[in-house]
Amino acid sequence: METYSSSDKRLFQRVPLRISLRFLNTSTNKWNLVQTEDISARGIGMLTQREVDPETPLEMWLPIPERGETYYTRGKVAWSRRLEPDRYRVGVELNRVDLMGLAPFMRKAEAAV
Repeated sequence: METYSSSDKRLFQRVPLRISLRFLNTSTNKWNLVQTEDISARGIGMLTQREVDPETPLEMWLPIPERGETYYTRGKVAWSRRLEPDRYRVGVELNRVDLMGLAPFMRKAEAAV
């Protein structure tokens, strides 16, 4: 599990959260199903099977099982790092802060800790 440094200058805290995330790479018009690693009000960390280039715009859907709904958001890839063959860690910067929309995920992450 990744640890977070006290020197991290993020405005919003990242919390570990492992759930499915479906995204559309709007540059290639290809769909992907991945797993999140962490989430904050400004971004999502996820694991992918292929590299996604920085600056790539994404449309993302996260399931909210408790409500039987899906949360939709958009963002762009801030960075991508190869962990091993066919496994990448990708950081996505969300286009806007949506504290109310992300609240179910933050509560779920806090409950898991």
